[in-house]
Amino acid sequence: MARKPLIALLAGLATALLFAIAPSLSTASASTAAPACVTAWSSASVYVGGSTASYNSRNWKAKWWTQGERPGTADVWADQGACGGGGTPTPASSCNHPNWVQGHAYVTGDIVRYTDGKFYIAEHDNPGYDPTVSTWFWDPYTCTGTGTPTATATPGSFVVTEAQFNQMFPNRNSFYTYDGLVAALSAYPAFAGTGSDTIRKQEAAAFLANVSHETGGLYHIVEQNTSNYPHYCDASQPYGCPAGQAAYYGRGPIQLSWNFNYKAAGDALGIDLLRDPYKVERDPAVAWKTGIWYWMTQNGPGTMTPHNAMVNSRGFGETIRSINGSIECNGGNPGQVQSRINNYTRFTQLLGVPTGSNLSC
Repeated sequence: MARKPLIALLAGLATALLFAIAPSLSTASASTAAPACVTAWSSASVYVGGSTASYNSRNWKAKWWTQGERPGTADVWADQGACGGGGTPTPASSCNHPNWVQGHAYVTGDIVRYTDGKFYIAEHDNPGYDPTVSTWFWDPYTCTGTGTPTATATPGSFVVTEAQFNQMFPNRNSFYTYDGLVAALSAYPAFAGTGSDTIRKQEAAAFLANVSHETGGLYHIVEQNTSNYPHYCDASQPYGCPAGQAAYYGRGPIQLSWNFNYKAAGDALGIDLLRDPYKVERDPAVAWKTGIWYWMTQNGPGTMTPHNAMVNSRGFGETIRSINGSIECNGGNPGQVQSRINNYTRFTQLLGVPTGSNLSC
C-alpha cells in the first residue's frame, strides 16, 4: 500500500520540475529564434534606399531605388539575415493581377492577366514574351476570388512631347523617330516613369542629353571610325562573334558596341542581336531599346546605373561616369563633359524643370 503515495510523490515532483524548467526553455527558444520576416518582396513594388522586404526566409534592405530586382540576385539588396515565417512571395488570394504587357520585363513569380482573361505565372525571367506562345517562361495560373486587374502604366506614354523632341533634335537623322522612342518605352516602364514629375523629366532630359552627345544630335546611326570595327569582338567569350569580327561596332542612340553587350542586350530584350547586330541600325524601336537597356541596367565604368543616378538624385554627372568613366570624368576630357552638361541644361529648360546638383564628374 505504501507504493501508491511514493508514486504520487514522484509524479508531483516531476510535474513541479517540468513547470520550473518550461519558462527557461521558452526564454532560450525565444532568444535564439530568428526575427520575424518583414513584408514579402514583390516584383511590382518600388523600393527606395532603406526599404525592407523579405525573400526566401531572409530579410533584405534596399541600398537605393529598385523595382523588379530580386533580393539575392542584385547588388541593390543588403542581406539582413535569416527571418522566421513568410519571406517568399505567395500567390495572392484574389485575382487582382496586372494585365500582361508585351515587351514589359517580368521576373520569376510575376502573375499577369492575359488578353483572354486567363492568368499566367512567370516560371523564368523574361522580357515580355507572350504567355500563350513562350510556355517555357510562363505557366497557366489559377487564382481564387474576384477583382479588377491592377492598372499598369500606359504603354507609350512619355514625359517629352513630340514637339519638344523635335525642338531638341532639329537636325536629327530620320531614322531616330519619336514613334520609335515611344514604342521602346514598353521594354522598361520605369524609365522616365519613376518618382515625381520633376524627377521623370530630369531623367528623360539626362538620357536624351547623353544620346545627343553620343550621336551628334541624333544624326549618326553607326560609329564613324570604321577602323575601330574589328576591335569590338572579344573572342574569349564562349559564344564568340557569329556575325563576324567587325560586326559589333557602335550603333544606335547609345552607340552599343562589343559582342558581349549585343549578347546581353539581346537576351534582355528577347532579340537575337548577337547573330544579327544589324537590327540595331535597321529598326528604330530596337535601336532605342538598346539605349534604354543600357541606361536602366548597366553600371558601365560607374558605380550605379544612369537610371538609379537620376531617380536617387545623385546628379547628372553620375550618368556621365556610368557611360564613359575616367575617359571623360576626373579631368579625363572636361570639354566632352561640358558638352553633355550643356545638352542637359538646355533640355531641362525646355521641359521646365531644374537641373539639380552634381552636374559634372
